[in-house]
Amino acid sequence: MLKGVNLYLIGMMGAGKSTVGRLLAARLGYGFLDLDQIIEQVSGQSVADIFAEQGEAHFRALETQVLAAVSPYTCKVVATGGGVVLARPNWGYLHYGIVVWLDAPVEVLLRRIEQQPGKRPLLAGSDLRDRLRELLAQRRFLYDEADVWVDASADEPAEVARLTLERLELRLAEDRPPVADHQKN
Repeated sequence: MLKGVNLYLIGMMGAGKSTVGRLLAARLGYGFLDLDQIIEQVSGQSVADIFAEQGEAHFRALETQVLAAVSPYTCKVVATGGGVVLARPNWGYLHYGIVVWLDAPVEVLLRRIEQQPGKRPLLAGSDLRDRLRELLAQRRFLYDEADVWVDASADEPAEVARLTLERLELRLAEDRPPVADHQKN
């Protein structure tokens, strides 16, 4: 269906990018890459430690470097960090493939994030609901630049993966040139 083109999953923390990404990779026969995991491997530190010791700007620079390194690959589903859309140069790399926004309401994100305490440095020491709303308000217009939007609020990741494939198929069909009249017969 994708002819080797990478699939980049963007969206807020808790949207299911890593979980759904693994399912999509399996269904498409693609490899799966998680940018945060690669950043941790390259730096030898957890994302939380990078934020705490070197700050968000350092993390974002690493994120751009890793994205640049993986963008030439093919046949990959790539789960990005929620803030990858903040750096304009990243969009050049994302557009090597198809960008899918996994979107879910703040209440759904909150429920998912509360199941993984301590993993989200941008939420440390703040009211989670208010902080999620604030981050989403800052990023929504950037997420809107995605090629495909998917409602990721379903509790079952398999359902979100199914919906993603369905939306991708519809989007790809829109991009196909119309068949000439003489070829229809």
